[in-house]
Amino acid sequence: MAVILNILWLVFGGLLAAFGWLIAALLMAITIIGLPWAPAALRIAAYTLLPFGQTVERHPEAGTLSVLGNIVWFVLAGWWLALGHLILAVACAVTIVGIPFGWAHLKLAGISLAPVGTVIVPMN
Repeated sequence: MAVILNILWLVFGGLLAAFGWLIAALLMAITIIGLPWAPAALRIAAYTLLPFGQTVERHPEAGTLSVLGNIVWFVLAGWWLALGHLILAVACAVTIVGIPFGWAHLKLAGISLAPVGTVIVPMN
């Protein structure tokens, strides 16, 4: 079931959302200051491509640096990525078929606000 949902996800906004995350990662990687946030953005970009069958959890060793990193991330890129996911969530939730995709965009909007210190794990 996850394979079918992931294929439909790519059609209904997942590819666009992953492209936004990739742009954010590239913008962060271009600057020396933003380089520490590029791996988190790339990790979430990969998750955004195929979100069904996986989940995002906080890394057990994430500490104060992750919190500080997430604050800087929110100011630099988090709010506009979250806004993009919210817009896509509303667009997907217009139809009954799109509700699962809208829900996935809402989860990604939350992740957009604080991606530093997260890990992606497969669901059993």
